[in-house]
Amino acid sequence: MLDAGSFTSGLLTGLREGVEAALIVSIILAYLAKTGNLKHAPKIAVGVGAAVILSLLLGIAIFVTVGGLEEPYEQLFEGVTLVVAAGVVTWMLFWMRRQAAGVGGQLRDAVDRVLSEGGAWGLAVLAFTAVIREGVETALFLVGQATAASKAEGGAAGVLVGALVGLSLAVVIGYGFYRGSRRLDLQAFFRWTGIALIFIAAGLLSQAVHEFIEVGLIPIGTQTAFDISAVLPHEEGVGQFLRALVGYSSTPEVTTLAVYVTYLVVVLTLYLRPMSPPSAGRTETVRRTEPVERTEAVERAEPAQT
Repeated sequence: MLDAGSFTSGLLTGLREGVEAALIVSIILAYLAKTGNLKHAPKIAVGVGAAVILSLLLGIAIFVTVGGLEEPYEQLFEGVTLVVAAGVVTWMLFWMRRQAAGVGGQLRDAVDRVLSEGGAWGLAVLAFTAVIREGVETALFLVGQATAASKAEGGAAGVLVGALVGLSLAVVIGYGFYRGSRRLDLQAFFRWTGIALIFIAAGLLSQAVHEFIEVGLIPIGTQTAFDISAVLPHEEGVGQFLRALVGYSSTPEVTTLAVYVTYLVVVLTLYLRPMSPPSAGRTETVRRTEPVERTEAVERAEPAQT
């Protein structure tokens, strides 16, 4: 039986990461259709397929490696895997937050360069490089979630099935975007799923700290901060769901709790703060510079024509 919390966390991850990758592909395909180059779509499929397969193999290799180690190396490797997964998703969220506004333009410029240079198979490489980053991040994050959930019955399988469902939904959303549907508020979607992933990443990080405490790598703050297992135990029911989803523990260590709360406060504060608009001075400089450069270019070109 699948663990509901693990399924939900996998679903959120697959949906969020899958939508990012699907939007990248849909932007490239939409631009090819607009410029009359949709005949190159199979090359895009080749690049996307290669990226998906490589990401899948990477995830399987890491997960199998974790399960094949003996104690205490298993706990150490699990802890490192969880830290890497939390770090990757944190970096990804902030990178996407900064780059979201210009991703479409950058992709269209890249497509233009590839087509103008005559190497249409370069579109496969473009699609591969655009998707592989999302795929590797997704693989690492899902491995971290599966590793954290593997101690619960059906936990790892729940993450995998949830991720597959989320990725399937992401494909549908990407197709709708390609067909011209704009009903989904992508800004709100990425904002709220980003917040959800921050809570999931905080849980992974706190579980990594717990693993390090178990093997004696962290010697301070190992005492139990509180015990509410009589009210909401993390081994069953709602507590088990929350443990798989956001790393809840009814008996957290002091250090584990401190890391969890600190991560949430710092990352949520930075993630939710308003994006600063481009400075007025820089905008004015660009506006003053462009006409001058254009005039000089015209003056240099005119004698050559005469």
